[in-house]
Amino acid sequence: MFVEQTDHTYRNITALKHGIYRDCLFIQCNFSGQTFANYEFVDCEFKECNLSNLKTDNASFKTVLFSGCKLIGIDFSGINSFLLKLNFEDCNLNLSSFYELNLSKTRFTRCEIQEVDFTECNLTETAFDDSSLSLSIFDRTNLSHSDLTSARDFEIDPRKNNIKKARFTRENIAGLVMGFGIIIS
Repeated sequence: MFVEQTDHTYRNITALKHGIYRDCLFIQCNFSGQTFANYEFVDCEFKECNLSNLKTDNASFKTVLFSGCKLIGIDFSGINSFLLKLNFEDCNLNLSSFYELNLSKTRFTRCEIQEVDFTECNLTETAFDDSSLSLSIFDRTNLSHSDLTSARDFEIDPRKNNIKKARFTRENIAGLVMGFGIIIS
C-alpha cells in the first residue's frame, strides 16, 4: 500500500508504510533494519530515532534533519541524489557509507562519525562542528571550503583530497600530516 502523508507526527513506531512523507516529524521511532527503498521524505525531521542498518536503496531525502539519532551501518550510497539535502545533529553515524554522494553544505553537528566512508564525496562547504571522525575514509573527496575547525580525530591526506580553502585549526591540523611520518611536538 502506497501512502502520501503531510504534516504528521509519528511517535514510537517501528514501521512505515511505503510512500511519500512531507513535513513529517518522527520521534523516538525504531526503524532499525527496516527498508526505506523508494520512500520519499521531504522537509522531515527524525528526532531520537534508531535507523541503524536501514536499507535506503533509491530513497529520497529532500531537506531532512536527523537529531539525536542512531544511524549506524547505513549504506547511503544508493539513495536518490536528486535534491538530496541532509543535516545531522547529535547523531551516531559510525560504520556508514556516503560513497560518491554530493553532500555539499551538509552540517554534522556534535556527531560520532567513526569509520565512515566519504570516498569520492562532494563535501564542499560542509561543516563538521564538534564531531569525531576517527578512522573515517577520505579518498578523492572534495572538502573545499569545508569547516573542520572543531572536528577531531581525522586523517585527511592532502595529496588525495581537495582541501582548498577548507578551514582547520592549529590544534587539529595534525590530521593532515599524519601520513607523512612527521612528528609534531
